[in-house]
Amino acid sequence: MTTTFITGGNKGLGYETARRLKELGHQVVIGGRDAGRTREAAETLGVDWVAIDVTSDESVAAAAEQVRARFGGLDVLINNAGVSGFIGDMAKFDGPEVLSVLDTNTVGPVRTMHSFLPLLQESSAPVVVNVSSGLGSFGVRADESKVEHSVPCLGYSASKAALTMLTTVYARFLPALRINAVDPGYTATDLNGHSGPQTVTEGTDAIVALATIGPDGPTGTFSDRHGVLPW
Repeated sequence: MTTTFITGGNKGLGYETARRLKELGHQVVIGGRDAGRTREAAETLGVDWVAIDVTSDESVAAAAEQVRARFGGLDVLINNAGVSGFIGDMAKFDGPEVLSVLDTNTVGPVRTMHSFLPLLQESSAPVVVNVSSGLGSFGVRADESKVEHSVPCLGYSASKAALTMLTTVYARFLPALRINAVDPGYTATDLNGHSGPQTVTEGTDAIVALATIGPDGPTGTFSDRHGVLPW
Protein backbone atom coordinates (compact mmCIF):
# COMPACT_ATOMS: atom_id res chain seq x y z
CA MET A 1 0.00 0.00 0.00
CA THR A 2 1.19 3.50 -0.85
CA THR A 3 1.74 5.66 2.23
CA THR A 4 1.14 9.37 1.65
CA PHE A 5 1.78 12.30 3.97
CA ILE A 6 0.04 15.64 3.33
CA THR A 7 1.02 18.81 5.17
CA GLY A 8 -1.83 21.22 5.84
CA GLY A 9 -4.22 18.32 5.42
CA ASN A 10 -6.93 19.33 7.87
CA LYS A 11 -8.83 21.64 5.49
CA GLY A 12 -9.15 22.95 1.95
CA LEU A 13 -7.00 21.45 -0.76
CA GLY A 14 -5.13 19.20 1.66
CA TYR A 15 -8.34 17.76 3.07
CA GLU A 16 -9.80 17.07 -0.37
CA THR A 17 -6.53 15.55 -1.56
CA ALA A 18 -6.57 13.24 1.45
CA ARG A 19 -10.14 12.20 0.72
CA ARG A 20 -9.42 11.44 -2.91
CA LEU A 21 -6.19 9.56 -2.32
CA LYS A 22 -7.81 7.45 0.40
CA GLU A 23 -10.48 6.49 -2.15
CA LEU A 24 -7.66 5.45 -4.48
CA GLY A 25 -6.30 3.08 -1.85
CA HIS A 26 -3.50 5.14 -0.31
CA GLN A 27 -2.71 4.94 3.39
CA VAL A 28 -3.10 8.66 4.06
CA VAL A 29 -1.56 10.60 6.93
CA ILE A 30 -2.47 14.27 7.26
CA GLY A 31 -0.40 16.82 9.14
CA GLY A 32 -1.38 20.14 10.68
CA ARG A 33 -0.29 22.68 13.29
CA ASP A 34 -3.52 22.52 15.27
CA ALA A 35 -3.58 19.03 16.76
CA GLY A 36 -7.28 19.20 17.67
CA ARG A 37 -8.46 20.26 14.24
CA THR A 38 -6.12 17.84 12.51
CA ARG A 39 -7.33 14.94 14.63
CA GLU A 40 -10.96 15.89 13.99
CA ALA A 41 -10.37 16.10 10.23
CA ALA A 42 -8.58 12.75 10.25
CA GLU A 43 -11.42 11.09 12.12
CA THR A 44 -13.95 12.48 9.66
CA LEU A 45 -11.89 11.31 6.69
CA GLY A 46 -11.01 7.97 8.20
CA VAL A 47 -7.25 8.57 7.85
CA ASP A 48 -4.30 8.93 10.20
CA TRP A 49 -2.73 12.16 11.40
CA VAL A 50 0.48 13.63 12.80
CA ALA A 51 1.01 17.07 14.31
CA ILE A 52 3.45 19.21 12.33
CA ASP A 53 4.40 22.87 12.20
CA VAL A 54 6.39 23.36 9.00
CA THR A 55 8.02 26.52 10.42
CA SER A 56 9.72 24.48 13.15
CA ASP A 57 12.73 22.23 12.46
CA GLU A 58 12.01 20.29 15.64
CA SER A 59 8.34 19.75 14.82
CA VAL A 60 9.08 18.56 11.28
CA ALA A 61 11.81 16.19 12.47
CA ALA A 62 9.47 14.78 15.13
CA ALA A 63 6.73 14.27 12.53
CA ALA A 64 9.12 12.31 10.31
CA GLU A 65 10.10 10.13 13.25
CA GLN A 66 6.43 9.46 14.00
CA VAL A 67 5.70 8.51 10.41
CA ARG A 68 8.57 6.02 10.43
CA ALA A 69 7.64 4.56 13.81
CA ARG A 70 3.92 4.27 13.13
CA PHE A 71 3.75 3.49 9.42
CA GLY A 72 7.14 2.03 8.57
CA GLY A 73 7.96 4.33 5.69
CA LEU A 74 6.72 6.87 3.18
CA ASP A 75 6.08 6.82 -0.56
CA VAL A 76 4.45 10.19 -1.30
CA LEU A 77 5.07 13.58 0.31
CA ILE A 78 2.67 16.41 -0.56
CA ASN A 79 3.90 19.83 0.56
CA ASN A 80 0.56 21.61 0.75
CA ALA A 81 0.74 23.73 3.92
CA GLY A 82 0.82 27.43 3.14
CA VAL A 83 -0.23 30.94 4.10
CA SER A 84 -1.36 33.81 1.89
CA GLY A 85 0.16 36.66 3.85
CA PHE A 86 -0.87 40.26 3.24
CA ILE A 87 -2.51 41.11 -0.10
CA GLY A 88 -2.96 44.77 -0.98
CA ASP A 89 -1.20 48.12 -1.12
CA MET A 90 2.46 47.66 -2.08
CA ALA A 91 3.45 50.46 0.30
CA LYS A 92 2.23 48.39 3.25
CA PHE A 93 4.52 45.40 2.71
CA ASP A 94 7.64 45.09 4.81
CA GLY A 95 10.50 42.65 5.38
CA PRO A 96 9.05 40.72 8.33
CA GLU A 97 5.75 40.22 6.48
CA VAL A 98 7.42 38.77 3.41
CA LEU A 99 9.86 36.73 5.47
CA SER A 100 7.06 35.07 7.43
CA VAL A 101 5.36 33.92 4.23
CA LEU A 102 8.62 32.60 2.79
CA ASP A 103 9.27 30.71 6.03
CA THR A 104 6.04 28.76 5.68
CA ASN A 105 5.63 28.44 1.92
CA THR A 106 9.23 27.97 0.80
CA VAL A 107 11.43 27.03 3.74
CA GLY A 108 8.66 24.80 5.15
CA PRO A 109 8.87 22.41 2.17
CA VAL A 110 12.68 22.42 2.47
CA ARG A 111 12.33 21.34 6.09
CA THR A 112 9.93 18.54 5.19
CA MET A 113 12.04 17.40 2.23
CA HIS A 114 15.15 16.99 4.36
CA SER A 115 13.42 15.35 7.32
CA PHE A 116 11.37 12.94 5.19
CA LEU A 117 14.02 12.29 2.51
CA PRO A 118 15.51 9.21 4.24
CA LEU A 119 12.04 7.61 4.29
CA LEU A 120 11.35 8.51 0.66
CA GLN A 121 14.70 7.10 -0.44
CA GLU A 122 13.69 3.74 1.01
CA SER A 123 10.53 3.66 -1.15
CA SER A 124 10.48 1.80 -4.48
CA ALA A 125 8.58 4.68 -6.11
CA PRO A 126 9.09 7.91 -4.13
CA VAL A 127 7.04 10.95 -5.16
CA VAL A 128 6.97 14.56 -3.98
CA VAL A 129 4.30 17.09 -4.97
CA ASN A 130 4.92 20.74 -4.12
CA VAL A 131 1.75 22.83 -4.19
CA SER A 132 2.87 26.02 -5.90
CA SER A 133 0.77 28.66 -7.68
CA GLY A 134 0.28 30.52 -10.93
CA LEU A 135 0.80 33.64 -8.82
CA GLY A 136 4.46 32.61 -8.73
CA SER A 137 4.72 32.16 -12.51
CA PHE A 138 6.32 34.91 -14.60
CA GLY A 139 4.39 33.70 -17.64
CA VAL A 140 1.01 33.61 -15.94
CA ARG A 141 1.47 36.97 -14.22
CA ALA A 142 2.45 38.58 -17.52
CA ASP A 143 -0.82 37.47 -19.15
CA GLU A 144 -3.34 40.29 -18.72
CA SER A 145 -6.20 37.89 -19.38
CA LYS A 146 -5.37 35.93 -16.21
CA VAL A 147 -6.77 36.81 -12.78
CA GLU A 148 -3.28 36.33 -11.35
CA HIS A 149 -2.10 39.38 -13.32
CA SER A 150 -4.02 41.71 -10.99
CA VAL A 151 -3.45 40.18 -7.54
CA PRO A 152 -1.18 42.43 -5.39
CA CYS A 153 0.56 39.78 -3.32
CA LEU A 154 4.29 40.16 -2.78
CA GLY A 155 5.36 37.52 -0.27
CA TYR A 156 3.01 34.85 -1.61
CA SER A 157 4.12 35.24 -5.23
CA ALA A 158 7.79 35.31 -4.27
CA SER A 159 7.38 32.22 -2.08
CA LYS A 160 5.70 30.20 -4.81
CA ALA A 161 8.18 31.26 -7.50
CA ALA A 162 10.94 30.08 -5.17
CA LEU A 163 9.12 26.82 -4.44
CA THR A 164 8.83 26.04 -8.13
CA MET A 165 12.55 26.67 -8.59
CA LEU A 166 13.35 24.47 -5.60
CA THR A 167 11.32 21.75 -7.28
CA THR A 168 13.49 21.83 -10.40
CA VAL A 169 16.71 21.76 -8.39
CA TYR A 170 15.57 18.87 -6.21
CA ALA A 171 14.43 16.98 -9.30
CA ARG A 172 17.80 17.50 -10.98
CA PHE A 173 19.88 16.28 -8.06
CA LEU A 174 17.52 13.61 -6.65
CA PRO A 175 16.84 11.67 -9.86
CA ALA A 176 15.48 8.61 -8.06
CA LEU A 177 12.49 10.66 -6.87
CA ARG A 178 9.65 12.06 -8.96
CA ILE A 179 9.37 15.69 -7.78
CA ASN A 180 6.88 18.08 -9.37
CA ALA A 181 5.18 21.41 -8.69
CA VAL A 182 1.49 22.02 -9.31
CA ASP A 183 -0.79 25.04 -9.49
CA PRO A 184 -4.24 24.22 -8.07
CA GLY A 185 -5.70 27.30 -9.77
CA TYR A 186 -8.07 29.84 -8.24
CA THR A 187 -9.98 27.52 -5.93
CA ALA A 188 -12.52 28.36 -3.23
CA THR A 189 -10.62 27.83 0.06
CA ASP A 190 -10.02 29.59 3.36
CA LEU A 191 -6.83 31.02 1.86
CA ASN A 192 -8.84 33.37 -0.39
CA GLY A 193 -12.04 33.69 1.61
CA HIS A 194 -13.70 31.05 -0.63
CA SER A 195 -13.70 33.51 -3.52
CA GLY A 196 -12.22 31.19 -6.14
CA PRO A 197 -14.45 29.89 -8.97
CA GLN A 198 -13.06 26.34 -8.84
CA THR A 199 -14.25 23.64 -6.46
CA VAL A 200 -11.73 21.95 -4.20
CA THR A 201 -12.13 18.81 -6.31
CA GLU A 202 -11.10 20.74 -9.43
CA GLY A 203 -8.31 22.37 -7.45
CA THR A 204 -6.89 19.01 -6.42
CA ASP A 205 -6.97 17.41 -9.87
CA ALA A 206 -3.33 18.23 -10.60
CA ILE A 207 -2.20 17.30 -7.08
CA VAL A 208 -3.84 13.89 -7.25
CA ALA A 209 -2.56 13.28 -10.78
CA LEU A 210 1.06 13.97 -9.80
CA ALA A 211 0.74 12.10 -6.49
CA THR A 212 -0.26 8.92 -8.31
CA ILE A 213 2.47 8.71 -10.95
CA GLY A 214 4.79 5.73 -11.12
CA PRO A 215 8.60 5.56 -11.21
CA ASP A 216 8.53 6.38 -14.94
CA GLY A 217 6.43 9.52 -14.41
CA PRO A 218 7.59 13.09 -15.03
CA THR A 219 9.89 15.00 -12.71
CA GLY A 220 10.84 18.66 -12.43
CA THR A 221 7.60 19.86 -14.05
CA PHE A 222 5.13 22.65 -13.26
CA SER A 223 1.51 22.11 -14.29
CA ASP A 224 -2.14 22.67 -13.47
CA ARG A 225 -5.21 20.57 -14.20
CA HIS A 226 -5.06 21.61 -17.87
CA GLY A 227 -1.41 20.87 -18.52
CA VAL A 228 2.10 22.36 -18.39
CA LEU A 229 2.42 25.97 -17.19
CA PRO A 230 4.95 28.65 -18.14
CA TRP A 231 7.64 29.41 -15.58
